[in-house]
Amino acid sequence: MNEVIREFLLETHENLTQLDADLLTLEKDPAHREALASVFRTLHSVKGTAGFVGLVKLQAVAHSAESLLSRLRAGELAFNREIATVLLGVVDSIREVLRAVEGDGSEGSGDYTALIGHLDRLRESPGATAAMPAPASNPVPPSASSPKPLPVVPPSPTVATSAITSVNVVSPTLTLPPKLFPPDSSTETRTSVVSDTSLRVDVRLLDKLMTLVGELVLARNQIMQFGTYQEDTAFHGTVQQLNLLTTELQTNVMKTRMQPIGNVWNKFPRVVRDLSVACGKQVRFEMDGQETELDKTIIEAIRDPLTHLVRNAVDHGIETPDVRMASGKSAEGRLLLHAFHEGGKVLIEIADDGGGIDPQRVREKAVRSNVVAADEAARMSERELINLVFLPGFSTTEKVTHFSGRGVGMDVVRTNIEKIGGTVDIESQLGRGTTVRMKIPLTLAIIPALTVTSGGERYCIPQVNLLELLRLEGEKAAHGIESMHGAPVYRRRGHLLPVAYLTDLLGIASNRIASAEVNIVVLQADDRQFGLVVDAIHDTEEIVVKPLQKQLKGIAVFAGATIMGDGRVALILDVLGLAQRAHVVSGVRGRALAEKSPEGTEGAAVERESLLLFATADGGRMAIPLALVARLEEFPQSVLERAGSREVVQYRGEILTLLDVCQELRRLASNRNGESPTERNWQRAGSTPSEGNSQVVVYAGSEPRVGFVVGSILDIVEEEVTVRSRANRPGVLFTAVVQGRVTEFLNVDALIQAAALELAPAP
Repeated sequence: MNEVIREFLLETHENLTQLDADLLTLEKDPAHREALASVFRTLHSVKGTAGFVGLVKLQAVAHSAESLLSRLRAGELAFNREIATVLLGVVDSIREVLRAVEGDGSEGSGDYTALIGHLDRLRESPGATAAMPAPASNPVPPSASSPKPLPVVPPSPTVATSAITSVNVVSPTLTLPPKLFPPDSSTETRTSVVSDTSLRVDVRLLDKLMTLVGELVLARNQIMQFGTYQEDTAFHGTVQQLNLLTTELQTNVMKTRMQPIGNVWNKFPRVVRDLSVACGKQVRFEMDGQETELDKTIIEAIRDPLTHLVRNAVDHGIETPDVRMASGKSAEGRLLLHAFHEGGKVLIEIADDGGGIDPQRVREKAVRSNVVAADEAARMSERELINLVFLPGFSTTEKVTHFSGRGVGMDVVRTNIEKIGGTVDIESQLGRGTTVRMKIPLTLAIIPALTVTSGGERYCIPQVNLLELLRLEGEKAAHGIESMHGAPVYRRRGHLLPVAYLTDLLGIASNRIASAEVNIVVLQADDRQFGLVVDAIHDTEEIVVKPLQKQLKGIAVFAGATIMGDGRVALILDVLGLAQRAHVVSGVRGRALAEKSPEGTEGAAVERESLLLFATADGGRMAIPLALVARLEEFPQSVLERAGSREVVQYRGEILTLLDVCQELRRLASNRNGESPTERNWQRAGSTPSEGNSQVVVYAGSEPRVGFVVGSILDIVEEEVTVRSRANRPGVLFTAVVQGRVTEFLNVDALIQAAALELAPAP
């Protein structure tokens, strides 16, 4: 059943019960103004909603009853038993229509023209004033979207005679057609499925129920922990039964708090319409995913942020018709609101096809407003520039209007979303449009979490942020975590994973022991992954989230607290706050944006590549795919040896042959030109320093092992390599733009093949 129809049926059934009581009150006390006002409001609501959903019979009956009540409210008619009886018949007729709608979706075969005529005659009784307009012959205005109302036709002769001869306006008694007014016994026994299966409950009662279930979950956890020390099998069986019942109860109570997000979205079409008219714009507003359900607390928390983002898209994003047409777009802009479930969270997207955000304009405004220093702004990427709009007091609008320009909206949006454990980021292309994405949790009350220990204290990590658990032992524990420019990293399936120690982030004493086992919790924060090193990893269990006191709310690394099974309090970690403190995610948060596609590749899927960037000793800038890198090492000159014309080093139980990148590239160039440089000249052209350390990239794809000597390691990046050109020397695959700079991609295979004879494995 359509959700709108279902809500209408439920609400109307509830109102009809009150309507009966109010009419009986008026019959006893015709001067009861509150009861009369209640009857009028109810019938007015029924008429309006019936017209909205296309129930023309019901609308016609309610319209006539409302017209009669209007005269009663104005004091032009006196309420009497005859009017009470007819209005009670209206209530019965409404119930009859509702049962038909609930049964097969139609309004049934009932004919209510006699009832409508009777209501109109009562309205025109001798107490009516001459100024009262004549009753409309067509009480329901036809529309293109709903069927035409039934015409008011004279009743059959039998019914007409009965109605005309039996009704006496002056007489206090009234005889009415039984088919329309005393319900039969079969009608009385039939009840509404909707009203029988639905119930409206006060939200405060649901909140209290949720709190009690939370306490029950805590008690369950304590009993289960206590049960681990018991050997009584009967006790264990009872505990398991308690666990199952508590889980089922918790699930169903949480469902009572879930509401479709469409309840928030219903007001946005009007917001978009009014704002687009005020701004002189044409906007087509579309919504998708209204049925996506969220906890009521979450829905209330995102109401204001969503409203601001929708207003912002119309005011800032979508251009005026003349500007759009001048740029080759349609005069009408498009605004899409989309919600869906993903990875235990709800994703909400607000996307427009407007002008997008100009990073250069943001840079200039940020410097002019002293938001960032000029030298810092010059180094910022497009992603970082666009996310400056989240800073307090920053706005790209040049003047303040009734709708925007004060620089407080986006800051409030991010603050409110992060308060409930969500994230928000922006993706924008100049001239193409902007998409704002919000990731928010389903509920805040009870969540599954992983318990860990660091520095002797226990902490909880929400499971929605958890990707993987790693345990390093022995040699891996001692050497698995490497250092890259002073920052710890771990090589995980060919990719370098940033690592942070929880004790360091929290500033507490560490119990780490050198060469002991290492526990890494791999977490997701925004679009970044990082590893959190903890002392010990325990079980995953459901925890009840308790808010922090106001003295602790400002600490970004904590999201709340909970009571564990042993009765002790444990703090819940804010993964996003930890990532920011570990410099995995910058202070101005956002996802990495795709660079604008070059001409001719628009719409093509470009895969992102993980690259190792390094500098050569002669000032060059080169890159190789990170998948070809086994390790990054740094060797002092004192450990380097020679084997023939090559430098080698003893490395992990084998001999690692070193190939200097500069030397090998020059050697390939000499071979192509037919030159035969002497060994002395070739060595002089090399770049290996006589003192200091050599930085080596250990190649993952040859036997025996080969290491490439480079000038210095620059960075590890993930890029969409789209702008390419041909190589201008051997040993280079192509040249591309990486991080805004021209970079040569090393042809590793060419260097390996050139040295193949000397690198042949021993028999």
